Order: sequence, then structure tokens, then C-alpha cells
Amino acid sequence: MEQNNFYKRRPGMIGERNFSQYAVLVVLLETEEGPAFLFEKRAETLNRQPGEICFPGGRLEEGETPLEAAIRETIEELLVDRQQIEILGPGDVFISPFNFIVHPFIAILRDYKYSFSREEVSEVFTVAVRFFEEHEPKKYLNHLSHEQPSDFPYECIPGGKDYPWVKGTYEINFYTYRDDVIWGMTAGIVESAVELVINYCLLKAI
Repeated sequence: MEQNNFYKRRPGMIGERNFSQYAVLVVLLETEEGPAFLFEKRAETLNRQPGEICFPGGRLEEGETPLEAAIRETIEELLVDRQQIEILGPGDVFISPFNFIVHPFIAILRDYKYSFSREEVSEVFTVAVRFFEEHEPKKYLNHLSHEQPSDFPYECIPGGKDYPWVKGTYEINFYTYRDDVIWGMTAGIVESAVELVINYCLLKAI
């Protein structure tokens, strides 16, 4: 590999191979209340996070790009055609301290009839972008701490078992909309997406 190519390389993320990769589509629709985000409520029969509110999306399959995964999952979950989806661009990547990365993409969904796959989704609903502009999320900090395995080589580090490990925090957002609570990763992506939608005037595309 040439040295010039090294200068142009896209930096990787150390430890990325230890993270599961997911992608979601932040769907925008035109509604009676104006431009709105479309949310899913996960089916109660699912093994992971049943009943929680999310954007359409899922885990990347082998050889798949994040954008391809987001589109594939949206088509499967909302029962729409590829031609109905207009990708506006990438959102900000969500990195969880729990070993997963989520790649959001902001898109417009045209001629949507509020269909969905009942195997994965129990219902869909919209929330006007204006609501999120007018309501800041409530934020709570979870505290993260280290828990070393029983065979950890304390003898190899200064201070041994008394080493002053740094403790971190993990911010969790909550939005309450009518009887629903949008929280966690989805709420974090919402807060970022609202800022992008407004700053880049993306609502004009709807």
C-alpha cells in the first residue's frame, strides 16, 4: 500500500470489531400537523425490547453497508417499496457503552399508507418535528464503573488492585408524548436528528 494512500485513509475505530453494528432510518412524513417523525412500537412477541419505541432498522448483515441495512429493514418492517424512500443523508452515529454502534440515516417516505409487519411491529405513529423543537428531553446520567475478571493481572499495573480506575457516565434522554415515552438510544438519535433537520433545512424537501 502506497504512503500517499495512507494519508487519505478513513480512520477506523480502535475496538470496533467488538461492537455490533446496527442501522436505522429516521423517517420523515408530511402529516396534518406538519413534518413529523415516524416511530414504531416493537411487537410484544419479540425477544429483545418488546413494546419499546424505535425507528425502523436492525443489525447489519454480512457484506452489507449501514445504509443498505437501514433501507432493507425499513422495507421489511413498514411493507414499503424502495421507490418510496428518499435518503436525505446520514445522521450522527450513536455509540453505546454497551458494545453496539447505530448508524442513523434521515429519509423521506412518500405515499406511506401506515402499513407494517405485525411480526415485528405492533403499531406505528407520528410525532411532529415541531414537538421536539418545543420540548427538550429530560436527561439522566447513569454511572458506569469497572468490573475486572477474576484473572485480571493486577500485578502488571501501577497500584495493583488499588489502581484509580476512571468512572464514566452515560446520558439517557426521555421524551414524553401523550401516553408514550420515547427514551434511550432512540431519544438520543431524535435529539440529534432534530438539530440536523433544522440546521440543514431538510424539511423543505418534504
